[in-house]
Amino acid sequence: MLNIRYSIIKDGLKLIKKPVLALCAICFVYLTACTTPPQSSQSDIETPVSIRELKPTSTISKLYSTSGTAISTLSIDLNSEMSGRYHLQTNPRTGKAFKLGDAVKKGEVIIRLEDQEFENNIQIKSRELTLDIAENEQKKQKEIFDLGGATETQLRNTEVQITNATYSLANARLSLEKMNVKAPFDGTIVALPYYSPETKVGNNQPMVSIMNYSTLLVEVNLPESTIGAILVSQPVHITHSISLPFDTLRGVVSELSPAISSETRTYKGKITIDNSSLKLRPGQFVKADVVLNRSVNAIVIPKSIVQVQRNRKFVYVVERNLAVTRTVTTGIEDEDNVEIVDGLWENDNLIVRGFETLRENSRVRVLR
Repeated sequence: MLNIRYSIIKDGLKLIKKPVLALCAICFVYLTACTTPPQSSQSDIETPVSIRELKPTSTISKLYSTSGTAISTLSIDLNSEMSGRYHLQTNPRTGKAFKLGDAVKKGEVIIRLEDQEFENNIQIKSRELTLDIAENEQKKQKEIFDLGGATETQLRNTEVQITNATYSLANARLSLEKMNVKAPFDGTIVALPYYSPETKVGNNQPMVSIMNYSTLLVEVNLPESTIGAILVSQPVHITHSISLPFDTLRGVVSELSPAISSETRTYKGKITIDNSSLKLRPGQFVKADVVLNRSVNAIVIPKSIVQVQRNRKFVYVVERNLAVTRTVTTGIEDEDNVEIVDGLWENDNLIVRGFETLRENSRVRVLR
């Protein structure tokens, strides 16, 4: 009887033992899985970025762009006022005859016309002697008048003679000066028709064209929307793709019309250009950027790194190897850059590359 009970208990223990072992195996697998190190999370990945340390030393301008043709402010075509034999004069700076492109000074004789018969008829020497005689006669009459030997009428008659002789000599000299073709201002020869030396040239024939283009003028049409924004004396940046590929000239808004065209809804303006370096040529088509507003000693960053989300503008800066967002307020913009009015400060490490995949508090590795 005892053996039977022992056998029953033994078999029962075997039946109980199997589920217990299975449960222990499951627990072991679970505990093993819990103690296995997890794979790296996204927040532990260091994103390589490039930074710029900010300094408030930049200048940025808000511009209005327009264009037009540059024209000279001083230009003249000189024709012959008298007839005579043609003589092209020597340029004192080169020692050779004047030619196209030569610089000339005010008052320099470029061409002289000679006509001996005309010069003889003017009688310059005779008129000079007549004036000299009249002056001597007046001197004598003055001495006699002081002694009481001449009347006041006689003295006044000598003054009339001097006046007539003076005018006669001046007119003769003016006529003789017409034989010389002179530069009326400092400039450059831009046209010089060819005549053979000693050729007889008639009156009113083209002689030379002179232009001074150290100051140029650009006439532009401005839209009605710029009224109040564009003002006289505002600075202008002048560029030209050929003459000024890497340079900019200074200009200024010099004139503005108050009248608006009913057809084009524009008004006229003039821009004066300082071309003292003579880099621009009259007739060239130029781009004019009118400076509407300007900020100096500003924090300026590339527009491309400013991100917008729900009307919020923000950028990333590096703080303790983490990418931190900064909400920014922007100011003046140009084609590539923007002024930061608020949100960034001097010495901030602004992320300028690698910011596209960043999130708040992303770990970053700064590339040097």
